[in-house]
Amino acid sequence: MNNSSDFINWSEPHCSKDALTDTYGWVMQFLLAVLAFTCLIGKRFCEPRYARRPWLIWFYDTSKQGLGALIIHAANVWLSPHMTGNPCTWYIVNFMLDSTLGLLIIWAGIRLAQRCARVYDIPLINFGEYGKPPMCAAWICQCVLYAALATFAKSVLALVLRLPPIVAVLSTLKLSPVSDPRLELAVVMLIIPFFINILIFWVTDNFLMYRPRGVSSKIKTKVRYQSIKKEKSGSEDDDQSADERLLGASV
Repeated sequence: MNNSSDFINWSEPHCSKDALTDTYGWVMQFLLAVLAFTCLIGKRFCEPRYARRPWLIWFYDTSKQGLGALIIHAANVWLSPHMTGNPCTWYIVNFMLDSTLGLLIIWAGIRLAQRCARVYDIPLINFGEYGKPPMCAAWICQCVLYAALATFAKSVLALVLRLPPIVAVLSTLKLSPVSDPRLELAVVMLIIPFFINILIFWVTDNFLMYRPRGVSSKIKTKVRYQSIKKEKSGSEDDDQSADERLLGASV
């Protein structure tokens, strides 16, 4: 049996330390990336025609998410083999935390950046807004900020997973009843992430895209209500003055 580091023994009960980065693992990662961004292309065509983003704006929005996903994924692939226990188990645990708590941290950071953009008049960090015509500088600023948010979220969760009680529990976990290492790797790097990424990428894209219709519709509704209210009050005043004139004429 060849025990070199570039050879994976698929008869082992767990995926080996190098399983995430061998040829089969890279193929799984490539397929996941292609399928995930195919879903984002499909999402663009599901948008109403009047609100559908041009391809350049769509690229600006989705590339930020792609950069963040790349940072988090690379961190998971690097961290999982360095932790005690099955690296496939650690990878899926990291992935699930990134898809829940990590997404919550990133969402809070996006909302904070958008608030700062409005309060301090910094349009470059207002996610999804690139100016007219779209400016590459705004896109670069938002990419850097989103990458920083993704790095911060991943760092927080990585520190949490380093806590001794969590390590003691997760280091003994195994993806039962999956016993074949090749199938185990496909489950944790392609099958489960694919279905979760459909939801996560869709939701995150809604965070990152500029949605002026919701704001403008509220403003228009408020203005319309106020104008109707003024028209009603004006008509009531006209009716009242007409009645007064009629009473005055009769007296």
